[in-house]
Amino acid sequence: MSLNIKVEKTTNPKTKPDANNLVFGHNFTDHMFIMDYTEGIGWHDPRVIPYQPISLDPSTMVLHYGQAIFEGLKAYKAKDGRVLLFRPNKNMERINISNERICIPPIDENFAIEAIRTLVDIDKDWIPEAEGTSLYIRPFIIATDPYLGVRPSNTYMFMIILSPVGMYYPEGINPVKIYVEPSYVRAVKGGIGFAKTPGNYAASLKAQVEAEAKGYTQVLWLDGIERKYIEEVGTMNVFFKIKGKVVTPALEGSILAGITRDSTIALLKHWEIPVVERRISIEEIFEAQAKGTLEEAFGTGTAAVISPIGELNWAGNKILINEGKTGELSARIYDTITGMQNGSLADELGWIMVL
Repeated sequence: MSLNIKVEKTTNPKTKPDANNLVFGHNFTDHMFIMDYTEGIGWHDPRVIPYQPISLDPSTMVLHYGQAIFEGLKAYKAKDGRVLLFRPNKNMERINISNERICIPPIDENFAIEAIRTLVDIDKDWIPEAEGTSLYIRPFIIATDPYLGVRPSNTYMFMIILSPVGMYYPEGINPVKIYVEPSYVRAVKGGIGFAKTPGNYAASLKAQVEAEAKGYTQVLWLDGIERKYIEEVGTMNVFFKIKGKVVTPALEGSILAGITRDSTIALLKHWEIPVVERRISIEEIFEAQAKGTLEEAFGTGTAAVISPIGELNWAGNKILINEGKTGELSARIYDTITGMQNGSLADELGWIMVL
């Protein structure tokens, strides 16, 4: 894709937030990236402009039919000043998987990475350097036809915005409490559960609000047919360590193929720790706890990286996992991935891209 990215820099820079008191997703940098799609022309007019509101017609299709996708990745500043990206190629591969399912034209993955690099380089002074912080990168695509009628749009906008962030969960790397959702369903095989599209997250809000009202950080979803097989946590894939073996739900079309999930599986194999992708029932987890063989549980995701699970509540039955403490394996995975991301550990698997 031979397009030149035009750059218009802001004349009114914002005041940067305190890097030691960042709240996830509240602050945004000085610039944003936009590129348009028009049927018959393709993707065109890539540009970096000052961060600003966008103007949409009230009939814009994304507002009525939800044709949109998004991604999430991070940039980090190493102690030697290098700016590092973690596996951006995997996010761009996944963006096109989502695009295909939601009937959005594919983007050139290499060009999208170049757009990210350009934008991050312009706003690199926004990358926080306090422990546990990073620059969150949000690429997204929305349908922009001004039209009321159910069909794929003929025009789109691809945008990228940046946000300096701290820990996603207030617990940080400390274990979180998870509520096993008994009633609501987020996705089923054949639906859009595997795509990173806003509708998946809208479907999860009701259960999340109710879980938070009960004192739980997130929801653990069960399959939508039998309501017995574990799928994923609201913003994370999930892993369990049982008798020395790590198990995680297999990708069968209803859960997101997380980049951190893939990285965790690759690390476990690299360390020669047994890891299996298969169907896991919630009964199996509670039985393993009763037998004393459930050693750890943790979630994985770009926002939190690794989040140990300290408690599960299923149908009023509560179990405390690893005495509510962060497990040794959870901590090792977290330390390794974050160490690679911030440049303090060697990148043995070739995952880091230097800006």
